Formats: sequence, structure tokens, C-alpha cells
Amino acid sequence: MTRPKRERLSRFRKILLAITAATHLPFVVAASELARRLGAPLGAAIAIGGALGALGVWVFNGRAEKIAWDAPRPFGPILLFDLPYYVHWSACIFCLVPSVLYLLASPLFGGPSASFFLGCYATGLVVCFYGVMIRRWFFVTRRVEIAVKGLDPKLDGYRIAHLSDLHIGALTPPWWAERWIDRANALAPDAVAVTGDLVTSGVLFHEAIAEVVGGLRAKDGVFCAMGNHDYFGEGEPLISLLRAKGQKVLRNEGTTIERDGARLYLTAIDDTWTRRADVDRALAGRPEGVPTVMLSHDPDRFPEMAARGVELTLAGHTHGGQIAVPFLGRWINASKLAHQFHIGLYRRGDSVLYVHPGLGTTGPPIRLGVAPAVVLLTLRAG
Repeated sequence: MTRPKRERLSRFRKILLAITAATHLPFVVAASELARRLGAPLGAAIAIGGALGALGVWVFNGRAEKIAWDAPRPFGPILLFDLPYYVHWSACIFCLVPSVLYLLASPLFGGPSASFFLGCYATGLVVCFYGVMIRRWFFVTRRVEIAVKGLDPKLDGYRIAHLSDLHIGALTPPWWAERWIDRANALAPDAVAVTGDLVTSGVLFHEAIAEVVGGLRAKDGVFCAMGNHDYFGEGEPLISLLRAKGQKVLRNEGTTIERDGARLYLTAIDDTWTRRADVDRALAGRPEGVPTVMLSHDPDRFPEMAARGVELTLAGHTHGGQIAVPFLGRWINASKLAHQFHIGLYRRGDSVLYVHPGLGTTGPPIRLGVAPAVVLLTLRAG
């Protein structure tokens, strides 16, 4: 890893550590209250809460190092130690906003009570246990029909299996991802589009990722775009491995798909965040009058694609926020804090964007209100 990359990761790690310390403050109060209820003197209860809070921050520091350079590990210890820790860590995040609001409103109720923090943390544990240990395991198949302007009627019903943000690594091991591949293959698509972030970080899972993604099958081929996490390490070896498996990694380039004289141009831009994306090159080979499907890991490139006359853009990156209000995830999700386009279909003029909800996770390995999905897109002559 180059020195600038190490420095960026170091800064990011310090920020995460500071956030973790802040979010553990309500937990310290909750742990102290529990110790007091179990019979500890007040001073000892406070000391116990403080020690447990410090332990939680210290453990996160070790987890952050593993996140920065992911490596294969036995899943048993991960299931017994790492994932329960992330239940706790996520519960601390869960408590942050309610705790702040409670402290602001507490003068109206005669001052704050430690019981609130204990109840809030206990609720967070239950919710986050479901999100970390259960919800992220179960994925769904979504079927979406999209009208594409200029699509030849001979291509009406053309089916693309869309996968994104697999984030294969220690917390989402290759055997976990094989289920997604099997489901996509069972749909018998005409083409498969993978819109980036196959990797969590580092290079140690590259061969396993190529083996898993290399199992995808479609009549007209499997087309991959690179995401920002695919370059958290060195992306070139992964590209070579995928191509050796017969998958088409498109880097600012495209290809024309033909069926009975009808044509569809499928292209992709490289990663935006590492400044590899080049829309001009990606569209340079576009035949005049032929509708275009653009793979772009970053959904925020959609306005540019619409301005360039790209009929359909497929993107990922946001994971739909990973955390959203159930049944209202389109409108209330964590991704809205940073992105204009979060999940599902968007239209601008004659252009359409589909943002995939993702399959894996980054940050805390949790999903709430946003199910992982294998998506089958059916194109319709518009």
C-alpha cells in the first residue's frame, strides 16, 4: 500500500475511533446503572461503567485495523466475538441520537435519569442483534421492469441480473456470497451487471472473489465495473483474475450486444473516487441511435449521464443506507445524509437510474430496513 493511502486510512481510523468514543458515553451511563442495580456501590458502579466503555473503544481499535486490511479468518471466532461486538457497537450508535434528544428535553422532566440510558441501550441490543446476526443473512430477489427509450422491440424483455456491493471478506466470506451467485444464475438472465465493490479492503480475498464472481453465467456475458473499495489495496490483480475467469471488466469502455439485428450498447466507467472514471472514453464507441446501458458504481454521476443521453444507468455504492425505516426506506435511510440518489429507480427526462441496495455491508455489518437483493431488470421498449 502506498504512503498516501496509509495516511488516508490512518486519518479515517482516527475519526472512527473518536466517533466510537463519543457513542460509548451513553453506554458508560447504562453500564454504571446496571452495576448499581446489581448491588455495586455508586463509585464502583461508575468505575465499572467507565472500564467497560474504555474496553469497548479499545476493542474497536483492533477491529479497525482488520477492516483496513481484510484477511481470511475462521468464521467461528468471528461469529463468537466479532459479530457480537458489532451488535454492541451498533447499539451504541443506536443510542446516540435518542440520548442527545433526551438530555436536551430532560429539564422538562426534572433532570436526566440513568434508567433511560439503560433502557435505550437494551433496546439497541435487541434491534442490532437482529440487524447483525439475522437480517443481513437473508436476501431477496427483486424484479424491476424499466422502459428504455429507443430500445428495439426485438430486445423487449431483455433481462439483466444486477448485483452490486458484494464486499466479500472476513465478515462476508466467499461461501456466503455463493448463494447470491446461485440465485442470479437461476434467473437465467441475458446479461449480468456487477456494479463494483466486490472487495471489502486489501488484496487477500482477490482469488476467492474471482472464483465466486467467475461462477456467474449469462447468455451475453457478465460485465463488471470497479468500485472504490476494489482499489482499497491494488485493484489490478483482481481485474486480471476476473478476466481470466471470462468475466468482462469494463474500464471506461463498452461493447455492443446484438440480437437479430437489434443492438444495445453496454458500457462502464471506472472508479470515480480514485479519479479513474472517464465518461468520454466510455461513450466513445457508442453507435448512433443505439440505447446505452451505463454501469457506474457511483449513482451521483447520474445527472451527467442523463445530460449525455445515456438511457439507463445502473449503480450501487449506497447500500440503500444499510439502515432505514422499514417500509419507508426509499425516503428515510442513512444514505440520504451523503447522497442524492439512494435506492431504486430515478428518472430525469428520458434517462433512468437504478440504484442497487447492495448485497454485503461496510462499516458495521448490519442491515435494518434494507434487505440485500439480487435484482432482475427487465428492459421494455419505451
